[in-house]
Amino acid sequence: MEGRLNSLELRAWRGLIETTALLRHRSDRLLIEDSGLSGSDYPILVTLHERGDEPVRSVELAGLIGWEQSRLSHQLARMERRGLIRRQPHRADSRGSEVHLTTEGRAVFLAAAQAHSRAVRTLFADVLDDHQLAALADAMETLRRHLEN
Repeated sequence: MEGRLNSLELRAWRGLIETTALLRHRSDRLLIEDSGLSGSDYPILVTLHERGDEPVRSVELAGLIGWEQSRLSHQLARMERRGLIRRQPHRADSRGSEVHLTTEGRAVFLAAAQAHSRAVRTLFADVLDDHQLAALADAMETLRRHLEN
């Protein structure tokens, strides 16, 4: 049948979905234990940190991390209350907002990044050999290019 997956396709698909969920759950739990940051805080902080001192429009941030604008807005409100980020109206378009990483947010992120890297190494990188990592990286890049078109 055209619509059915063969056994290899199904094995690969289920492996991707199930393992990704398990990795995310385990890494999120370690992140909270190590830093108090949630798995939702972290991608926002990574993106803002990578931008340096440049603010990011909230609509752009949503696209960069693959979230709906409403989800991002609620998460940013929680992070703003905790002093990790601040929002202000966009300079050129008052309908939108810019998100800035605060000094406290940067310090919290930098402390968390070291522990997060250790967790990624323990849960992921140390388990695979270089050949497996390269094959996985190639496969994920191919999928990303396909999905972005």
